[in-house]
Amino acid sequence: MRSSFLFTASALMLAAATPTFAQTMPGVLPDGTLLDIAAEGHTSRVPDVATIRAGVTTQGQTAATALAENAARMARVLVALQKAGVAARDIRTDTVSLSPQYRYVDGQAPAVTGYQASNSVSVRFRDVAKSGAILDVLVAEGANQIDGPSLSIDQPEAALDEARVSAVRIARARAELYAKAAGLAVARIVSIAESGSSDGGSPPPIMYMARAKDAESTQIAAGEAQVSVTLTVRYLLK
Repeated sequence: MRSSFLFTASALMLAAATPTFAQTMPGVLPDGTLLDIAAEGHTSRVPDVATIRAGVTTQGQTAATALAENAARMARVLVALQKAGVAARDIRTDTVSLSPQYRYVDGQAPAVTGYQASNSVSVRFRDVAKSGAILDVLVAEGANQIDGPSLSIDQPEAALDEARVSAVRIARARAELYAKAAGLAVARIVSIAESGSSDGGSPPPIMYMARAKDAESTQIAAGEAQVSVTLTVRYLLK
């Protein structure tokens, strides 16, 4: 947990309030001192969604040949995903491309030697434990490009709320500490602003490895995702 603070030592006298202050801080404030604290609260969750990009790259003498081979292999990949229980809503086409391949010789214009076709889909696995085995099936069915996985929390709202509560508690503890050191007491909260949050969508790198033995499948370890919220809390000290 990290927190930082900005201590404003000037007393706020009602008689000295300017029109600008009256607009940004509505209401009547008694004599006192403002204390601003930025505190970060966090919690953790085990990611329950893995997103992986799987694709097929093929080459052919003509564009039509490359595309036809690519389409046939990609069709097998999509069927394999459906048989593995991946819902249609969790499969989305990511990229489709076709590009010529050239041979370069000094002193000569580049010559087209063939074409390369690529097609990839973004796949969401809602059972992270099974995603490694599904990757093995995809490779067996013709997928030759796999990126990921990216792990995330499907519904992070509850975890974010826990982090918010934690941030408020941290801010309060810091406010009490600084108030006591200054010979004051915390009167009340003047304002709370949320200045940043992370829903655990970008966790630290995870272990993604293919076993050397054919009998063992690809393993994916979910680990934990950190969920955090940063608040700026303004207190009135008296």
